Amino acid sequence: MRLARLTLFLFLASLIHLPASARPACAQGLLRVNEILAGPARDWDGSGTYSSRDDEWVELKNTSSSPLTLDGFYITDADSLPRYALSGVLAPGAFKLVTGKMSFDWEKLVGKSAVGLSLSNSGDAVMLWQVSGADTVLIDHYAFKSHEAAADRSVGRDEVTGEWKLFDGLDPYSGTLTPSGTGCAPTPGAANTCNTTPTVPTTWGRLKTLYR
Repeated sequence: MRLARLTLFLFLASLIHLPASARPACAQGLLRVNEILAGPARDWDGSGTYSSRDDEWVELKNTSSSPLTLDGFYITDADSLPRYALSGVLAPGAFKLVTGKMSFDWEKLVGKSAVGLSLSNSGDAVMLWQVSGADTVLIDHYAFKSHEAAADRSVGRDEVTGEWKLFDGLDPYSGTLTPSGTGCAPTPGAANTCNTTPTVPTTWGRLKTLYR
């Protein structure tokens, strides 16, 4: 997918300070959105002070077996306005945590209206883009619903299956919407492991054979 506004592309290109020939090739499938917490109710960024703006966070993961150059990637919410431009190198299998405070500081630095990640608790999306040559490409995204953005709940990819799950250990969810609650806590900057035992449908005959 491409952004329609040429001005947005020019703005991003000016931030990267790299000629087109030096920009990384499109890394679709290598860097991905891995976990999102849109409704913080505590000090997630470790500043010592709670802020509903600063303590939002998005976790990214390098799923490749090689180091990944992050220059040229940026994050938006559903409105497609740049909230944070990434830089540096991410090791294989490593995580990059972007907090609302990091987003706010970046927006101020580049002279944009500073609002942080601006993730809506009524439902929103996190979108990961990459400037690649003359294009701006949507690399990955996840649209979350309101129950996934309740206080101190995150939604993230299962490390084994890749399925999106609700990490509601700090604010249990008992509703019927999907993803349903797992009882596991959010894991910013770490693997999304959840030691719950899945239920497997079976028959009454099968159950009887197990207890003979």
